Amino acid sequence: MPSQKALIRRPSPLLAEGLVTHIEREKVDVDLAVEQWEGYAEALRTHGWETVEVDAADDCPDSVFVEDAVVVFRNVALISRPGAESRRAETAGVEEAVARLGCSVNWIWEPGTLDGGDVLKVGDTVYVGRGGRTNAAGVQQLRAALEPLGARVVAVPVTKVLHLKSAVTALPDGTVIGHEPLVDTPSLFPRFLPVPEESGAHVVLLGGGKLLMAASAPQTAELLTGLGHEPVLVDISEFEKLEGCVTCLSVRLRELYL
Repeated sequence: MPSQKALIRRPSPLLAEGLVTHIEREKVDVDLAVEQWEGYAEALRTHGWETVEVDAADDCPDSVFVEDAVVVFRNVALISRPGAESRRAETAGVEEAVARLGCSVNWIWEPGTLDGGDVLKVGDTVYVGRGGRTNAAGVQQLRAALEPLGARVVAVPVTKVLHLKSAVTALPDGTVIGHEPLVDTPSLFPRFLPVPEESGAHVVLLGGGKLLMAASAPQTAELLTGLGHEPVLVDISEFEKLEGCVTCLSVRLRELYL
């Protein structure tokens, strides 16, 4: 049986000090963020996912964005080397968590930098965003780690948003969705569907046609409902103020055969 585990990490009390790169800083309500995080975790559990909580990293403001610390392909966990130096302390707790789950652990090494949010898996194709947080050496190391496992690694330029998955994610049939003004090169994806809202570009595949999405993208939810998908909406407004989205708040482990 394939696994349905999701790594999550409780927000740091310092969340409001998280990094902001491409948007204006807004005041973050940390108490509300914790409530929203609990609602997000509950939505995962309601739809059949076992949540695995990584030890909190209270002195790391961005640590709730657990996706950036690791890339998982099959049973291999590639521990990232975040492009923002202030985030590098986040990886230790995530490394412990994936090792406990039985993953084979690899690492991105200096001079490589790679954020997990820059990696989009569509079947055996792994798109990696080359942008502000992931450099060419990081892309090369990702390729070296994953191609022997049967992945086809495709590098994609990212200049308009923080991470590749800030711009695009994929539907269950492999169609890549994105808000076109923020996607550098839509033609790199074999099937691309433009969506009307920035936060509509982000979906987490829950299984059974259900898509976890931000409540801030009602028009996109309507579009995807019309295509036969079933959006599950969660309010993550406080994380969106820090360039966060539904994908960054968990790491879905689908192929751990335990």
